[in-house]
Amino acid sequence: MTPRMVPWLDRSEPTLLVLSQVYVPDAAAVGQHMHDAAVEMVRRGYRVIAIASDRGYEDPSRSYPRYERLDGVHVVRLPWSSFGKSSIKMRLVGGGMFVSEAVLLAAALARVDGILVSTSPPMCSLAALALARRHRAPVTFWAMDINPDQIVALGTLGADALPVKGFDWMNRRILRRARRVVALDRFMAERLQAKWPIADKLAIVPPWPPIDAPADLLPHADNPFRAQHGLNGKFVIMYSGNLSPVHPVTTVLEAARSLRADPRFEFVFIGGGLGRAEIDEHVRRHELRNVRTLPYQPQSLLSQSLSAADVHLVSMGNDMVGIVHPSKIYGAMAVGRPLLVLGPKRSHVGELVDAHGIGLQVEHGDVAGVEAALRTMAEMEPAQREAFGRRARAAVDAHYARAEVCARFADVLDGTLDSC
Repeated sequence: MTPRMVPWLDRSEPTLLVLSQVYVPDAAAVGQHMHDAAVEMVRRGYRVIAIASDRGYEDPSRSYPRYERLDGVHVVRLPWSSFGKSSIKMRLVGGGMFVSEAVLLAAALARVDGILVSTSPPMCSLAALALARRHRAPVTFWAMDINPDQIVALGTLGADALPVKGFDWMNRRILRRARRVVALDRFMAERLQAKWPIADKLAIVPPWPPIDAPADLLPHADNPFRAQHGLNGKFVIMYSGNLSPVHPVTTVLEAARSLRADPRFEFVFIGGGLGRAEIDEHVRRHELRNVRTLPYQPQSLLSQSLSAADVHLVSMGNDMVGIVHPSKIYGAMAVGRPLLVLGPKRSHVGELVDAHGIGLQVEHGDVAGVEAALRTMAEMEPAQREAFGRRARAAVDAHYARAEVCARFADVLDGTLDSC
């Protein structure tokens, strides 16, 4: 099929346009959440057209069909609109191409009743602004992270740099134009509110787990993922998600080096991103046999891979509070595993651990603290460790269940759309 087979000229159904460079319903958080929301809107009676890139964001050599219909969603993918994450320059070029192509393509739609735009790529708001004017359609802005704040916090560019000022201008424009703004936590909401007054149209909806919480927790002895990767008999500390400088793991890598003589511990990093190079270099330099890296796991294996951990590591940079929101925490909670949070206590992940009693929290740089926390968890009675996991699972069931939270987000979207 080709993009020409999308019903461009059909005005019979209320139409939601989704703009997201990443739209692949797999383990990648942005793509999966976008797809879940789109499918829910299809279930509610909307025609949903998602415009995305035809290349992988993590691996630009991976290609996807130019057009396909996924769970009722029309997915149109654009060429030359993603060149990977190897550098800021390549991201900007890919993002700019995506915005230009998306505007040209979506301008031809006969009917658009609402536009959903996220921060992937950060300049995607420009496409939403142009298309909102063209179609006179309301916009829902879904802030999954915040740039240029992230770039400045990482020290990549200074606050006075021209690109930073340009992004800030764009953020103020989309915050002013959007009918509804969705932030992932209260810290992110405060940061957005500081850019433009949005209290009257702001909703806080956390991301939901990438999987439905399994009916029964998967014991290690019955987990084929542990057997396949030789993890039986090991105390597994797992990081599963985007490996990025905004989620630094240096402290844990140093702890792994200190614990390399203890045969109980195995550190498993699953995912991709710019932070992967640091892990591989640390393993090579120190000849660590207790650290391994694996690629993102397909959606069909997520329940097994996440359940293979004894403890899930969630890291958040000290300067990233309100800028990013590590959604990996919800998948770990869904499968009933304890958490080790590396980062500031005053953050959404720190508050989750405190509020529900689901793990331990250690500050960046405290290698001895990480070692002590891991030894404590490994040596506590299994029933005590399982209690952490049961509380985590109970918190998901009560507050963060996939279907319920996705429906809350869809309610926000419903409220932005003009009556049809």
